[in-house]
Amino acid sequence: MSISTPDWVKNAVFYQIFPDRFSRGYALKPPISKAWEPWLDPPTSQGYKGGTLWGVIEQLDYLVNLGITALYLTPIFQSACNHRYHTHDYYQIDPLLGGNEAFQALLRAAHQRQIKLVLDGVFNHASRGFFQFHDILENGPYSPWLDWFKIEGWPLAAYQGERPANYLSWAENRALPQFNHAHPQVREYLMQVAEYWIKQGIDGWRLDVPDQIQVPGFWQEFRDRIKALNPDAYIVGEIWGNAQEWLAGDQFDGVMNYPFTAATIAFVAGDHLDPQQVSPALHRAYKPLTAQAYGLRMQTLLEQYPWHIQLTQLNLLASHDTARLLTIAQGDRASVELATLLLMTFPGAPCIYYGDEVGLPGGLDPDCRRGFPPQANWDLGLAAVHQQLISLRHRFAALRIGQYQVLAAGEDLYLFCRYCEDQGLIIAVNKSNQQITTSLELDTESLPWLWNSEQASLLYGTGTLETSPATGCPLTIQLPPRQGSIWGPYTVNATAVLQGSKL
Repeated sequence: MSISTPDWVKNAVFYQIFPDRFSRGYALKPPISKAWEPWLDPPTSQGYKGGTLWGVIEQLDYLVNLGITALYLTPIFQSACNHRYHTHDYYQIDPLLGGNEAFQALLRAAHQRQIKLVLDGVFNHASRGFFQFHDILENGPYSPWLDWFKIEGWPLAAYQGERPANYLSWAENRALPQFNHAHPQVREYLMQVAEYWIKQGIDGWRLDVPDQIQVPGFWQEFRDRIKALNPDAYIVGEIWGNAQEWLAGDQFDGVMNYPFTAATIAFVAGDHLDPQQVSPALHRAYKPLTAQAYGLRMQTLLEQYPWHIQLTQLNLLASHDTARLLTIAQGDRASVELATLLLMTFPGAPCIYYGDEVGLPGGLDPDCRRGFPPQANWDLGLAAVHQQLISLRHRFAALRIGQYQVLAAGEDLYLFCRYCEDQGLIIAVNKSNQQITTSLELDTESLPWLWNSEQASLLYGTGTLETSPATGCPLTIQLPPRQGSIWGPYTVNATAVLQGSKL
């Protein structure tokens, strides 16, 4: 099968926004209500802070300046919860967010700035307020929509926790009744919802818990119908583990790359990592890694999927479902800087969770969903690191579409390169608390472009790299404690092939 994935994703830098917590948008439209939780108070599971899509519009120029080229919004359809994964109406933008008027204005404003917009599609389950399910609650076995859900008995107990719910729901949460995807009407309804918003102009779908939909051919049909409307639409699934089943080219373009997240944080945070800020189910994945173990983990990841799929993976360090890295690392800024360096230099589309770029902390849900801080509370140094690394990614094609080769990895030093036909860069990370100065034996014949050092310079960081192919140890590197650096660009011969890494 020939695999085709959207080229724009391979060159994109994403920004994930939790709309209720990003910006209220007073300048464009006053919020509907003033009865919101105070913006800077700790978030609660059920409270609203009043962010809107008008607020997102107000912040677009900030995002452009940061270097963002694509937005992923958590659900924005009408709902009765702050995260909106309990959908009431798939055709209406939540009035609290500004309604359909605000959405259309956001879509226009984003596209005018060359920013793509990807929405969150919650197609596995709806809510108790979804019309067809609400009709079942009102009319019981007489409802014409009984077969839309998986009813197991009567009476339904949608709100009585002491009684069996008598219907299937996601994760046994009776607030989230699960669709019966085998029913033709349900399947067609969801397909038409997805098509409708593509026709409105969105640039793709992030799919919530798509592995829960096991009906044969569902996601293949979804892809066919979406790509028929927009071949460049991005389809990315929330799959937390190995996603080979969904990434053969006939379903998704990529997945949220949580294996990259866990390995990268485990490597850079190490002993700084607070296990209390990691879900118990993920403790093993976050066990501290040496540079060598990290390199092996990255090579395994890169071998799992075809290259065109690798380039459209959605790589991230945090999301609305995880604690923020700054909190996981117990406030260690170096962990955030090193992880961001690795994020921006790995194959696939990097995605920043709103506020991470300015040092917003946050523990496990709901604390990871804090209000975006006012500028007076920003960590300007961390913001500058993000801006610089994003700028380098946009500047050098090798960081976006180039091959990834591990050059050396031991206990604390991780050295690798990204290269394409005419350009190469060297990236090094020292995760230890001590300066590293070492000479490395590298195969000069397999790395001919590396010795073209007169064309390279230090692009990021404070380390030094010296090459001397005439000696037995042709590469000498010095890195300060807890630092990373980038050197380049090197001129690459298109016929040169990198061989074996030093793992």
